[in-house]
Amino acid sequence: MKKIKSFGLISLLFTSFLVAQTKTETQISSNNEVSYINTITASELKAHLSIVASDSMEGRDTGSEGQKKAGRYLVEQYKKEGIPFPKGADSYYQKVPAAFMNRDSGENLPDSANIWAFIEGSEKPNEIVVVSAHYDHVGIKNGEVYNGADDDGSGTVSLLEIAQAFQKAKKEGHGPKRSILILHMTGEEHGLYGSSYYSENPLFPIANTVADVNIDMIGRRDDFHKKSNNYVYLIGSDYLSTDLYKICESVNSKYIHLNLDYKFNDRKDPNRFYYRSDHYNFAKHGIPVVFLFNGVHDDYHQASDEVDKIEFDALTKRAQLGFSIAWELANRDARIVVDKDGN
Repeated sequence: MKKIKSFGLISLLFTSFLVAQTKTETQISSNNEVSYINTITASELKAHLSIVASDSMEGRDTGSEGQKKAGRYLVEQYKKEGIPFPKGADSYYQKVPAAFMNRDSGENLPDSANIWAFIEGSEKPNEIVVVSAHYDHVGIKNGEVYNGADDDGSGTVSLLEIAQAFQKAKKEGHGPKRSILILHMTGEEHGLYGSSYYSENPLFPIANTVADVNIDMIGRRDDFHKKSNNYVYLIGSDYLSTDLYKICESVNSKYIHLNLDYKFNDRKDPNRFYYRSDHYNFAKHGIPVVFLFNGVHDDYHQASDEVDKIEFDALTKRAQLGFSIAWELANRDARIVVDKDGN
């Protein structure tokens, strides 16, 4: 009897220790995530966007010198942060040939390039979480520079901040467990060409791609939200994976507290936003996607889409949500499951 009691006491103490240890580890993980979320700041987003969406970039039209200049700025930032290009690549650029972009449209577009950066996973490096945004815009029209501060300067600079946060976590020994592929896409404005090219010529097998978190226009508000910018549209999160939908809801509730608007998530929505940005070229290959979006506004595809109209408090929270979704995708124990056909 005494031995049984002694064993029971030891077992109870050991169980209590494990519970306490689990709680401690969970709390440490939670605290780490908050600290990295908070590295994404309005001041840094504004500093980057004031350069990326400046007149000197000449509207970043696909393949133009202005777009190349913007690309060089992005690469400089990754080098500054010590974030390398992916293993298996020979530079930060994935060339997208003119022949590919003109195969259907005949627009006579020049060669261009996607830009990629890579944070290798510590435990499951062959599983890839993609975080994407397009860095091209529509260039110069009738002598006016279309700077595209929201479309998609906002997503472009969000990727810089998200990558910086993951790199800081890696340096401090806190993951990510899976690898993060940062993808700045070219040719979105002309037909999603950069993402189409990557999906057909992936650096990492499509089968190893866990999900795509795509960010396109998150710096403004639309007419449906005139009274508050504390929202973001989520599109596609539940199309292929129940897990992805739950992750988006959970991390927002836990950390960011935006109002998640699913107005445009309806497959019958006449705007067809699900098919109009780079995530779609992952989804059509069976990769779960979520598209973060603020909706259109009067300055959409106008020369008036300028940095001084960006609402940086909203941009910051939405970029933080993108990071939080990617963080959970990269660090959860089990890879998310594709349990829907997407139709």
